[in-house]
Amino acid sequence: MFMKKETIFQKHIGEEAPYFELPDQNGTARSLLEYRGKKVLLYFYPKDMTHGCTVEAQGFRDLEKEYAEKKITVLGISTDSVASHKKFCDKESLNFTLLSDEKKKVVNEYGVWKEKSLYGKKYMGVMRESFLLDEKGALLKHYQKVDPITHPAEVLKDVETFA
Repeated sequence: MFMKKETIFQKHIGEEAPYFELPDQNGTARSLLEYRGKKVLLYFYPKDMTHGCTVEAQGFRDLEKEYAEKKITVLGISTDSVASHKKFCDKESLNFTLLSDEKKKVVNEYGVWKEKSLYGKKYMGVMRESFLLDEKGALLKHYQKVDPITHPAEVLKDVETFA
């Protein structure tokens, strides 16, 4: 029923992350290239305003100062619309950028659009995974099977090993 797409980004440490341009929660086009010179955490999440996604976003929001001190830019990506992202940001007072990938180009390119299962029913969706990129846009670490409660602090701890 579902065809598996080949992933362009093979997730090898040191490999340059694929370029993309997506609209943020305000509809402004954002390019991965504009963040060169800073570490970037690309965190992919399933859906705005769901429990796990809200907890994870609140964690990033609450650790804003620590992320800024370590010069890490947080970019959240899901297939939700710009309007949904705006509502989510406003409701949760999010202080970082959310990017809308409604056409599913970036989630496919990064290999996070996968088959999921709920109550025995199979469907396609975004897996909760993150990619920590260095200042040149190369992969430092790929986080799979992310725990939304502990992930924001986990990334900060891991950045210490890359300093």
